[in-house]
Amino acid sequence: MKQIAYNRYANYEYFILEKYEAGIVLEGSEVKSLRAGNCNLKDSFCFLRGGELTIKNLHIPVYDKAGAFSTKDSKRDRRLLMHKSEIAKLAGKINEKGFTLVPLSLYFSGSLVKVEIALCKGKQNYDKKRTIAERDQKRALDRELKNYK
Repeated sequence: MKQIAYNRYANYEYFILEKYEAGIVLEGSEVKSLRAGNCNLKDSFCFLRGGELTIKNLHIPVYDKAGAFSTKDSKRDRRLLMHKSEIAKLAGKINEKGFTLVPLSLYFSGSLVKVEIALCKGKQNYDKKRTIAERDQKRALDRELKNYK
């Protein structure tokens, strides 16, 4: 499993409740661009439309060696592949207030590209401040333990 991109911003902005794995529909030039390590997940999110799961704002730059037939839109909507029962289960949870689907990482599983998506609930400002304070305390503790040895 080779990781292509990871969304660190999601851990800061959301409480992650459940994680799911989904396939993604891509073109050949997009896969080549991903193999080169070009991808940005920061502003992307998932939504349901017509019983299908779609990822929006996933930035995969145009592969520079692709011919004239490649897709020119690098932020197009891409379809995610999951079982209908999983999508139905997610649909019930997304309809509750405050829940959203956010992609956490993009990786190769063998020769296939997979997306790890998470059911998340948004954090308030005081939750974000608490997260920063806990991270600073952990960093200070690790620094002290390193100096102690």
